[in-house]
Amino acid sequence: MNELPVVVGVDGSEPSLLAVDRAVDEAARHRLPLRLVHAFLWERYEDAHPSAALLRPSARMMASHTVAAAAQRAHRRNLRADVTTAVLPDDAVHTLLREAVHASLLVTGSRGRGELKGLLLGSVGLAVAARAPCPVVVVRGDTAGRAGTHERILLGAGNPGSSGEAMRFAVREAGARDCVLDVVRAWRCPAYEAVDHPAPAGKLSCHHEDEASALLDDLLTGALATHPGVRVRRATVEGPAPKVLVLRPAAADLVIVGAHRRRSHVGLQLGRTSHTLLHHATCPVAIVPCRHEV
Repeated sequence: MNELPVVVGVDGSEPSLLAVDRAVDEAARHRLPLRLVHAFLWERYEDAHPSAALLRPSARMMASHTVAAAAQRAHRRNLRADVTTAVLPDDAVHTLLREAVHASLLVTGSRGRGELKGLLLGSVGLAVAARAPCPVVVVRGDTAGRAGTHERILLGAGNPGSSGEAMRFAVREAGARDCVLDVVRAWRCPAYEAVDHPAPAGKLSCHHEDEASALLDDLLTGALATHPGVRVRRATVEGPAPKVLVLRPAAADLVIVGAHRRRSHVGLQLGRTSHTLLHHATCPVAIVPCRHEV
């Protein structure tokens, strides 16, 4: 059994407390410890403004209270939860990215304290989802989507290079939840083919749909080998992947997509589909990285 913890970032905001609830459930479901992390920059403030050192005790007390309250909430939700806490002197993004190196899963809220209310997704959640080396769940969406009562999760199957890890994650998650896994592959017939290709348009559509179906078969065969009891519904849908997946998860507990991680790239590493879901999905979103060396 993998003993790396489920890590959740807490700052006392309502979205972060909803993330704590989700993280408790994930840790219990997979029999993993739970780690609650709060980041605060008091040391940097003291270095820049020596007079700020006078505020150090009260600031640390507030930080300690934040994680203690989150730990109490976690234990109320699950008395058997194996919970540890940490207050770390750094900004939230760097703290969570460091924690993600030794985490099975990282859970964040959709926004934290100080985020503008008009933002669909806060900067911390976006940066962490785009760069973390472990799977990240961003808790967002309406109450029904967050409650986890639909008994259905959705996987958007992308290209083979970015979907293998996401498929394995989705199958494990569906097995642990004993729920249905909907696997969807979006496909499109390029406009230039419909105009220039000598074959009838209908045959071209069938060709692209067949390719999408074959890709699903290949991805599912390997992932289901270790979880043969998982109930899977597969579908190929014509249309742009962001639109297909945003419109589809209305009755899902989680939508999952894969993401490339390249060592030579230091910026945000999110495709259009992931970015769209993180801002518009009506349920929590899991971003599962697949690392590439180049």
